[in-house]
Amino acid sequence: MGDDHGAKLVKSLRGAAHKYVGVGFFLGFFLVLLTYFTLSEQFAIAAPNAIRRTSAAHPTPTAPAVAEKTVQKQQQLPVIKEEAPLPEHEQVQEKPPPVDEEPHRETEEPNSETEEDPKPSDDATKIVTTAEESAPAKKPACDIQGPWASDVCDLAGGSGGVRIHGSTHTVLVPPTIESGGSNPNPQEWRVLPYSRKHMSGIKEITVRELPSAADAPRCAVTSQVPALVFAMGGLTGNYWHDFSDVMIPLYLQASRFDGEVQLVVTNIQPWYAGKYRHIIARLSRYDVVDMDKDDQVRCFPSAVVGIRMHKEFSIDPEKEPTGHSMPEFTKFLRNVFALPRAAPMRVTARLISDKKPRMMIISRRHPRKLVNIAEVVALAKRIGFEVVIGDPPFNVDVGDFAREVNAADVLMGVHGAGLTNSLFLPTGAVFIQVNPFGKMEHIGEVDFGTPAVDMGLKYMAYSCGMEESTLVDTLGRDHPAVKDPESIHRSGWSKVAEYYLGKQDVKLDLQRFEPVLIKAMAMLRE
Repeated sequence: MGDDHGAKLVKSLRGAAHKYVGVGFFLGFFLVLLTYFTLSEQFAIAAPNAIRRTSAAHPTPTAPAVAEKTVQKQQQLPVIKEEAPLPEHEQVQEKPPPVDEEPHRETEEPNSETEEDPKPSDDATKIVTTAEESAPAKKPACDIQGPWASDVCDLAGGSGGVRIHGSTHTVLVPPTIESGGSNPNPQEWRVLPYSRKHMSGIKEITVRELPSAADAPRCAVTSQVPALVFAMGGLTGNYWHDFSDVMIPLYLQASRFDGEVQLVVTNIQPWYAGKYRHIIARLSRYDVVDMDKDDQVRCFPSAVVGIRMHKEFSIDPEKEPTGHSMPEFTKFLRNVFALPRAAPMRVTARLISDKKPRMMIISRRHPRKLVNIAEVVALAKRIGFEVVIGDPPFNVDVGDFAREVNAADVLMGVHGAGLTNSLFLPTGAVFIQVNPFGKMEHIGEVDFGTPAVDMGLKYMAYSCGMEESTLVDTLGRDHPAVKDPESIHRSGWSKVAEYYLGKQDVKLDLQRFEPVLIKAMAMLRE
C-alpha cells in the first residue's frame, strides 16, 4: 500500500516537471522576442539623431572632413536662395515672408560674408545664372485698390502705341517691344475713371491687353504726347466736389507731364471745362477730347486711365502718386491765377488805422445763412478787422473771386461749399469754420478742418449751440432734431442732411463768438 502510493507520487512529480519545463521554455522564448523588438525600436529611433549630430555646429571629432563639407553646403545654399528668385509663375503664388523674419535674414547675410569664400559648385553657378537671366515678374498695368479706392491704369505704349476708341470706351494695349512683341496672357480690366469708385452715371472704361501688335487696329489720329482719361461728371456742380472729386485728383495724375499730356474726357461737362479753363490749360497744352463722341481710333505713346483721391479735399504725400502736398497745390493755383500774396499780413502790437488785417465772411443765400451777419461785421470791425463780404455766384470766373480771397488774412463762414475758397488764401492765413447745430463737428473736420491744416492755414472751428439755430423756431424744442441730434444721426445721412444742412440758418451768439475773433487777431501776430 505504501509502495503503490510512493510510485504514484514519483510518477506525478515527473509529469509536473515535464509540464513546467515546457511552460518555462515558452516564456523564455517570448521574453527573448520581446527584448529583440524593444532594442530594435530604440536603435531605429536613436539612429536619425546620431546622423543629425554630424553638422557644422556639432561635428564629430572622428569625421572633420564631413563636417567641413556640411559647412560649405550650408553657406552656399543661402547665397543661391537670395540670388536666384523663383520662376515668374511661382513668384505670383508665393506668399511674402512674415515681417518678423526680416531681421533674422539680415543677421545671416553678414555671417556668410565673413566666412572663408567657399567656391560654389558648378550646379550652384548654373542655378544662379538661370535665375538672373529669367525675366522679373510683370507688374499689372492696372492698380486695383479694392472696394472703395478708385482704380488707375498706367499703360506703356507697346508696338505703335496705346489705342483709344472713345465712343466704345475701349483702351487697347499692344505688347511692348521688351516683351518680344507678344503677350501670351493678355488681361482685361473695367475701370471707372472717377475718384469715387462706385459713382453712378459714369461709364466704365474697358482696358484690354492685346496678344500681339497685329491685333491692334490702325490709327486714325496719332498723338505725340500721352493721354490721361478721366470723367468730369459725378458730383461736380457742387463747388467743393469740383475740387475734391476732380481737380485735385486730376492735378495728382497730370502734374508729372508738365503740360505735355492730352486729356481724354468721358461724361464731359461743358460748364466745368469753361469755369476751370485756366487750370485745365495749365495741366494740358492740348485740346480736350470728348471721348463719348469720338469715333476715331487715337494712338498715344502711353496713357493713364483714371484719377485717384487721396482723401477728401486734400493730398497725402505718402500715397501714389507720391511727393505731392496741399501747399504745392495751392501754390500751383496762385501761379495759375497770378495771385500776389503767398503769406498774410503780420499784425504788430500797434495797428495803423489805414492798414488793418482783412476778414472775408462767406455769405450764403440758401440754408445755413448767417442771419445776423451785420452784427458779426460790426463785432469784427470793433476788434480791429477790415471786413468784406464774399458772395460768389455760381457762374463767376474762378480767377476773379480767387483774387478777392487771396487779399484776405482771415476767412470765415458757416460750413458749406463756399469755404472751398480757402484754397486761395495765402499760406498761414486764419480760417474759421462755423459748424451748424446738430453734432456736425466730424463732418466739418473731414471736409475742411483737416484739409485746412494740410494747406498750412491756421484753423479754428466754432460749434453752434441749440439757441444759435433757427430749428428751435421752425421745429420747436421738443422735436428730435432739436432735443436729440444723435437720434437723427442714427436715422441715416438723409435725415442729417435734411435737418442740419437743409433746414436751418445760423444766428451767432456774439458773446460766445467774440473770443474766436480775438484769437484770430492774435494768430496773425504769431
